[in-house]
Amino acid sequence: MQVSAIKFPYTTSVVNKSQFDAHITLYEGYVTMTNLTDKTLATQPELQTASPSGGHYRGWKKTETYAINGIILHEMYFQNLGNCKTAPGKNMQAIFDKYFGGFEKWKADFVACATSARGWCILVYEQRTGTCRNILLDLHDEGHIAGAFPIMVLDMYEHAYFMEYGTNKAAYINKFIDNYPWELAEQRADIVGAKFQHAL
Repeated sequence: MQVSAIKFPYTTSVVNKSQFDAHITLYEGYVTMTNLTDKTLATQPELQTASPSGGHYRGWKKTETYAINGIILHEMYFQNLGNCKTAPGKNMQAIFDKYFGGFEKWKADFVACATSARGWCILVYEQRTGTCRNILLDLHDEGHIAGAFPIMVLDMYEHAYFMEYGTNKAAYINKFIDNYPWELAEQRADIVGAKFQHAL
């Protein structure tokens, strides 16, 4: 089954249209690579030579998780690029209060996490420890916590901001937070609250 790219309109004030369009092209590349990976593994898997040392099968299986995560994370990121200043709703405020000691403490940690990340900064609900936490990923498939549910997703690869912000990561991170569409976070937090007892 072929995967199709979602068409995201340009509606954000976080990045300019040139930056946005270049990023969309990169996202579409992950869709193309996922389809190529699926086709290759279905028609030319070369199962008999599978090895942890490398080779055809291992290479395509590594590409599989990298490309699929590239799709999922980019889609969540584009969905949560906002265009105006709003306030966190009750679900998000409950998360900030319960797990971080309030919004300002969460924000300070999120900014530090994003500044430290080479790939992604994500606010997740982690079901094993029953906590929300900010996590960083250096690659699409490196740093994930198994079973963690993403609530906020910020792309910290340079391709996400460098054309507009250059080396000023802080300006990009703060613009993202200041324009975050908190209604979307409320929806994602609703899912967390419904799936995991006592999460909120």
